[in-house]
Amino acid sequence: MEFVYEMPAAMLRETDRHGEVRRFTYDSRTYEAEDDHILHKGAWVYLPYGYDASKKYDILYLLHGGGVNEDWWFKMFPETAVIVDNMIADGICQPCIIVTPTYYRGEDADKNAEYITEHFCHELRRDLIPAVESAFSTYAGGDVSEENLIKTRHHRAFAGLSLGSMTTYRAAFYNNYDLFSWYGPFSGCCGPNGDRDAEVKRIRETLAAAESKGMPLDYMFCCNGDKDIAFAEHQYIMERALQECPQLVKGENYDFFIIPGGVHDMKAWQLHLYHVLQIFFQPADA
Repeated sequence: MEFVYEMPAAMLRETDRHGEVRRFTYDSRTYEAEDDHILHKGAWVYLPYGYDASKKYDILYLLHGGGVNEDWWFKMFPETAVIVDNMIADGICQPCIIVTPTYYRGEDADKNAEYITEHFCHELRRDLIPAVESAFSTYAGGDVSEENLIKTRHHRAFAGLSLGSMTTYRAAFYNNYDLFSWYGPFSGCCGPNGDRDAEVKRIRETLAAAESKGMPLDYMFCCNGDKDIAFAEHQYIMERALQECPQLVKGENYDFFIIPGGVHDMKAWQLHLYHVLQIFFQPADA
């Protein structure tokens, strides 16, 4: 795959092969002990053009950044769906399902980012994935038992921007590695005040534990711009991780894509999505 630093104009053209962006609601019992009630939550689900419930689709869970919600990717920036439509229509990536949830649950504004990004792992595993993959046709085949979700991890990816990038590490990689095999952290790992050494240690321990269980990483595709506020910490952590983790092999199951002059904005994040969709769910020798 050839990296580009501007979104190709063809990806923003009008197409008659539109996927559907559908509202999806589900109940979360994860916080019942804390809040004494079942939480009703929403997400958006992108279904590719020609979606056929008799077929199986790979699935990407895609998160927003801080202070917004599940509307970010497809409703606030509807051209995101146009980009994916064109990628699929042109054969640049395979048809897939994309889910954009939120880690917020109302009162979270008063809790710090570390709590939010870490704690979302439980809702993700217990509520969101089973609800989505019971309703739509993924490689889980409607069987959302933990055993089967683990068995089908090679067909499941997680990515996110900014605070959602931190969540990619915490909720998906560190705490639910057995459910995902593809990761796309866009803009950051631990935040400006985070413990970089601790993050490197967690990455090293996660990959070592996974290797001991026979759960290889398909790909971690990190992305950032060299003028992004989250660039320095992200680059430092992943350069250390690459040196200290024999399980990470640049160009085989790991890359760090850098946009020259890229900043902390949607233009960069959509370009990151454009790249990861060309990498995710591809066989190792593709």
